[in-house]
Amino acid sequence: MEKTAIITGSAQRIGKAAAEALHAQGYNVLLHYRSTSTAPLEEQFNAERPGSCRSIRADLNDEGAPERICEAALTTFGRIDALINNASSFFPTPVGEATLRDWDDLMNSNARAPFFLAQACARPLKASKGAIINIADIYAEQPKRDHTIYCMAKAANAMLTKSLAVELAPHVRVNGVAPGAALWPESGAPANEQASLSEIPLARIGGSADIVDAILFLLRNSYVTGQIVAIDGGKSVAGIA
Repeated sequence: MEKTAIITGSAQRIGKAAAEALHAQGYNVLLHYRSTSTAPLEEQFNAERPGSCRSIRADLNDEGAPERICEAALTTFGRIDALINNASSFFPTPVGEATLRDWDDLMNSNARAPFFLAQACARPLKASKGAIINIADIYAEQPKRDHTIYCMAKAANAMLTKSLAVELAPHVRVNGVAPGAALWPESGAPANEQASLSEIPLARIGGSADIVDAILFLLRNSYVTGQIVAIDGGKSVAGIA
């Protein structure tokens, strides 16, 4: 039977690239989105392989969203082999300006939702001896100025990965991929692009393909669990400004 993957936040950037790669590998895919529709991607995938893709719209801040996403995958494809917790909010929260709404948004998308999605999908993942990949961040370990709440949320995400690797063993493997200097913001390269590149030992920006390669490796290797792989051109070992 064909394997099934759930990818949250799959309409663009890393989520879209992961969906494309997994579908090309023969996976059926459940595409989650909140605002930017995955309909064009769903149409493309089903044209390539009929019945291989379904989209579901859900706000991960909603309490019932994890169960609905899990049920949609099981109803459509009958199994779950991979859960890619990619959806994430990211924005600055300077001390003195942060609000409870900012806290809830960043903590919910980066920590609460991945946990409850993992909990909702745990039984079918155990049945398939599947895997969970959490998209972490190098800023889970070192702070980024004006992003205290985001860094805290990603630190929780990193501990979630390690804790779930113990809790769900030996049937489900849980790992993380921590991008850093892997993609410019959606607004494009910063004005100080050269200064930013000077902080990266490899002296270049990465891309979605580099992150997806790590995801595919972690899904494929059956003896890796509880690990968080930094895909950052060496930035995390050189120091983060």
